[in-house]
Order: sequence, then C-alpha cells, then structure tokens
Amino acid sequence: MTKIAIIYFSGYGHTEKQAEAVKEGAAGVNSAAVSVIRIPETGDLTETDWDTLKEADAIIYGSPTYMGGPAWQFKKFADESSKPWFASAWKDKIAGGFTNSATVNGDKGATINYFFTLSQQHGQIWVGTGLLPSNQKQHGPDDVNWTGGFAGALAVSPSDASPDEAPRKGDLETARLYGERIAQIAVRTQDALAA
Repeated sequence: MTKIAIIYFSGYGHTEKQAEAVKEGAAGVNSAAVSVIRIPETGDLTETDWDTLKEADAIIYGSPTYMGGPAWQFKKFADESSKPWFASAWKDKIAGGFTNSATVNGDKGATINYFFTLSQQHGQIWVGTGLLPSNQKQHGPDDVNWTGGFAGALAVSPSDASPDEAPRKGDLETARLYGERIAQIAVRTQDALAA
C-alpha cells in the first residue's frame, strides 16, 4: 500500500472540512492508505504522528491562511520538522498543499508558497492541482477550481459562514480531485520504484 499522510491545522472547522475532502479523494485510489493528522491547538505532534509522517510516501500540508500565511500551529510543526530535515527523512516523498480563507484572494498564494518552500527544504516532489480554472461569467463557487489554484487547492469560507456552509461545493470537489491526483501520482511512483 502507498501511504498518504494529510497534516493540517483548522481553527474553526472550515479547513478540517477541506482536509476531509482531500482525504476522500486520496482514499478512493486503489493501493492508497490515508492517515490524517490534525495539528492540535498547542501545535505539538505526538511521536506516533511523527512516525506516520516518516513512513508516508506522500505528505499533504494544510492550514487556513491567517494574516497572509499559515497558522502559527502549522509553523510550529514546520519548525520542528528540522529533525527529519537533518536526516533527509522526507526526501523524494510526494508533497502538496491546501488552504482556506474568508476572502476570494486573502493572500492564500502565500500559504501555498510556504508549503511549497517547506517541501523543497525537505527535498520533496511537489504536485499541483492539474485543474483548469472555472473563469467564465457563468461560473461561481459551486464550480471546480473557481478560485484558480494551480499550485495547491484553495477554498473560500466567508467570515460569517459556519463549517456547514463553507467551504462550498466547488472548493470541496477541487480538494477531492486534488487528493485523488496526489494519491495517483504517489501510487505510480511507488509502483515504478518497485518494478
């Protein structure tokens, strides 16, 4: 089995919903086993969490975008990943990322770039969404990749929306398709290495 790990922080439940969609997509791929690690409010991972990341063939990062970057809890995890970095433990693992904020832009690209840079520090292989944007007049929040994310999956959750209301249908389907794509690439990579 190809092991996919999704590690994320969610402050209000919106990014958790996005993570669940990524998981659904990845878990639908044959030969893929998915583990989900929700970073707690303290930002501290357990030894079991670190072992899950060590054993994973792909790591998908997620956080809401707060003030132009990921939440501090995610940054704490990223800083503490210097231990596996020193040993090149995540080198050549597949990587990807997703984020969510209250506005259509909200500087979400800065958070995806943070994930990308973290992955490159670790020597990982980044996978983008591979999705065309829904960018015509007829399109809206219910369409796939309405936010136009290419490097990672983006979602919009208005500040007065509950997790039951947002992210909306199109953003969740985008996240699902992205999880599926990352898992497919990870499985193909593992199959090629085993051949």
